[in-house]
Amino acid sequence: MLRCCRAAAAIAAACAPGSPRGCRGLAMAKSKFEYVRDFEADDTVLPNCWIVVRLDGRNFHRFSEQHEFKKPNDDRALQLMTKCAQTVMQELEDISIAYGQSDEYSFVFKKKSRWFKRRASKFMTHVVSQFSSSYVFYWKDYFKDQQLLYPPGFDGRIVLYPSNQNLKDYLSWRQADCHVNNLYNTVFWMLVQRSGLTPVQAQERLRGTLAGDKNEILFSEFNINYNNEPLMYRKGTVLIWQKVNEVITKKIKLPKEQEEKEVEVTRTRTKVVPLHCDIIGDQFWEEYPEILAED
Repeated sequence: MLRCCRAAAAIAAACAPGSPRGCRGLAMAKSKFEYVRDFEADDTVLPNCWIVVRLDGRNFHRFSEQHEFKKPNDDRALQLMTKCAQTVMQELEDISIAYGQSDEYSFVFKKKSRWFKRRASKFMTHVVSQFSSSYVFYWKDYFKDQQLLYPPGFDGRIVLYPSNQNLKDYLSWRQADCHVNNLYNTVFWMLVQRSGLTPVQAQERLRGTLAGDKNEILFSEFNINYNNEPLMYRKGTVLIWQKVNEVITKKIKLPKEQEEKEVEVTRTRTKVVPLHCDIIGDQFWEEYPEILAED
């Protein structure tokens, strides 16, 4: 009985606020139920591979309609997605680069990352949960007059790429997909909004057309040069880490003076910066070689 009281007192002391170890510092008590841990699958991903977590909006066609997104592109929605992706990168600093378009974002973790002991489920759930909560949290900053009617949903998947070229080809694929989808949507919504076609009629009009045909429709019927459309629509958004100089105001007390004075101080910080540029060619990778660097 005395031993039990002493053990209980030791546990209470370890779990008390301010304890350096806390409850987690104690060895987990054994029980007959512990065998259930044997059912957990080992989801450790292969070493020395780029880990890509791609996140997609769930049922976002319906979500965009009910929240009155502008067609074919809504700057508020695209900027909100980027803000959420920046939040993810700031929380999980092992992400080297991210790429987003429409309702999707891809996050690339370093080849030698040891985050979460390289457990796939941890990578995916941390990215999706951080992104989803950020979407709700920052919604009002971008959709000031539009109430969030119901929680958005996002799903995720993990793919491993063993070589730098594999990774570059993956990101090129996503940017090419951005171009194809945006060109189609731009023509489609011009036909609906300005020519008065129904969605079904617009689909029929575009059936079997090539990129050149769509560009011709935009130029000849709507006087739109697709190459002049904003890069954010045509190229998507690339997020990278960059050193940025910031000017801040600080109050300091100078020698022999009694009152504090405000002075401007320049400091260098590493921040997540959005770019709207081509990543299919070599120029981007030559300009930012640190993205693929081993360390």
